Amino acid sequence: MKYYIIAGEASGDLHGGNLIRYIHESDAQASIRSWGGDRMQEAGSTLVKHYRDLAFMGFLEVVKNIRTILKNISFCKKDILEFRPDVVLLIDYPGFNLRIAEWAKSKGFKVVYYIAPQVWAWKENRVIKMKKSIDQMLVILPFEKDYFQTKWNWETHYVGHPLMTVVQEAMRQKHTLSIFHSQSHPNKPIIALLPGSRKQEILKKLPVMLNVCRQFPDYQFVIAKAPGIDAGFYDSMIRNDENVSYVSNQTYVLLQNSTAALVTSGTATLETALFNVPQVVCYKGNEFSYQIAKRLVNIKFISLVNLIMDREVVKELIQKEMNSGQLASELRKILPGGTNRDAILSNYQLLRAKLSSEGNASEIAAKIIVSTTQSGSN
Repeated sequence: MKYYIIAGEASGDLHGGNLIRYIHESDAQASIRSWGGDRMQEAGSTLVKHYRDLAFMGFLEVVKNIRTILKNISFCKKDILEFRPDVVLLIDYPGFNLRIAEWAKSKGFKVVYYIAPQVWAWKENRVIKMKKSIDQMLVILPFEKDYFQTKWNWETHYVGHPLMTVVQEAMRQKHTLSIFHSQSHPNKPIIALLPGSRKQEILKKLPVMLNVCRQFPDYQFVIAKAPGIDAGFYDSMIRNDENVSYVSNQTYVLLQNSTAALVTSGTATLETALFNVPQVVCYKGNEFSYQIAKRLVNIKFISLVNLIMDREVVKELIQKEMNSGQLASELRKILPGGTNRDAILSNYQLLRAKLSSEGNASEIAAKIIVSTTQSGSN
């Protein structure tokens, strides 16, 4: 069977790569063409476009790059028509993928969506079109199945969260942390810095984090370098910081060795929690985009940890609250001896219990996708 898979971000590439491996296990004749990244390519798909060329953050950034986005959509449609897949498989990335879903369905292609758009947060009316254009929806958050069923009378498949297996496998492996920087201090406990995967968000968050680092001389701070961003970008920002260094392609190893973490909002917040690392969640973006989002988004929290638990488990510092003073204060609370550390670790256990499923989420999802595609049923 022929599969056309679209992921537009690093997290989508991670889950897409694992999914592709299990698709190949279930369908030995699978031919896969994809938009994604290195992991999806390594798993056995022909990569059409890399997510680095696709991702634009915030309303203002989307407007500024609208021509590029429209060109990508046009090219994608043409490429799908030429490939003629048995199924179009979409992974998260809703701004792009929901357009492709509606178009693909109109052209007679079977459409499966893995990792549902967060319509429960904003633009709920998208569900009306989604029900018409998506044949199978596979959800990974425990409350989503009930949300779609109760509010929209839409039967979806809950497969569990794919990060559960990814993190469990990573924790079984023991790797040495390779730190790049002349000022690293191997005997000091580590605080991880996860400032994001794109230059524009790193430039907003990392300088604030670096101001905090100077207030904790007994710790070494290690940045998780984003794939695809040149080392010189980080070197230029940390050259004056004696207790700051970075690692490349070792985010999970870094978290395994960290005492605490400062984490940008997104998938990284859940990854950090699953590695049992107390964290402070940080968000600072373009003010114009933030003000628009604030008026449109209908959620109490920005971190996946708090959203899944439906209460504040980890502290979120958003926009103006993300300043060096408040960040340093919250960091002290989650370090050994801090007032919030034990409560966070206890809540992490409850979080893992909530995310538990009947097995490997990627494997379960792949089997459903292959079965749906081969059966020819919607």
